[in-house]
Amino acid sequence: MTNSLLQGVFHLNHAAVKICTAQKSIYIDPFHLPSPNHDADIIFVTHHHHDHLSPDDIAAIAKEDTVLIAPASITGHLTNLGIAEIIKVEPGRDYVVQDISFQTVPAYNINKRFHPKDQALVGYIITASGVRYYIAGDTDAIPEMNRIQTDVAFLPVGGTYTMDAKEAAEAVSVIKPKVAVPIHYGEVVGSLEDARSFVNLLQPGIQGIIL
Repeated sequence: MTNSLLQGVFHLNHAAVKICTAQKSIYIDPFHLPSPNHDADIIFVTHHHHDHLSPDDIAAIAKEDTVLIAPASITGHLTNLGIAEIIKVEPGRDYVVQDISFQTVPAYNINKRFHPKDQALVGYIITASGVRYYIAGDTDAIPEMNRIQTDVAFLPVGGTYTMDAKEAAEAVSVIKPKVAVPIHYGEVVGSLEDARSFVNLLQPGIQGIIL
């Protein structure tokens, strides 16, 4: 199943997403990419865990003018990445980089210890080709989601470290995107069955798509 809002958008693996516009190739949390080719204009990193901040994958997609965007709180993890320009961001802010506008959204656990709120980790709402894409990062369903406005929501569904499928579907009922896409399953944690459960649990009127 396809949707025009997902034209040029790919779920590459685990939590890795790629958004292609006419001018830009944008990656979020590249990890174990199937066919990297040094085409990244912007790389967004949500936090420092190895399945989101992968130096090998960053090196495989980076080029001379690639910009990397990551939370300021993980500064110590951003050395030796081979990226000339690194922009450090904070939750709850608006930014523009290479004519791509984006917002940072807090990402944290409520009832788990893996992603504490005080680490200031982030998800992103990226506007590309007039479409708003929310990539949640590793998070539970948090109060800040009440204020998110997006066309497409990419939410973790694997559980253990993040929301599970049921919790993610409940988060979608709060965010109310046009399209919801499950991520963060199939390798480190979670399965395709979790992705399918997420889609089946969505409210009528919200299209769930497994990429």
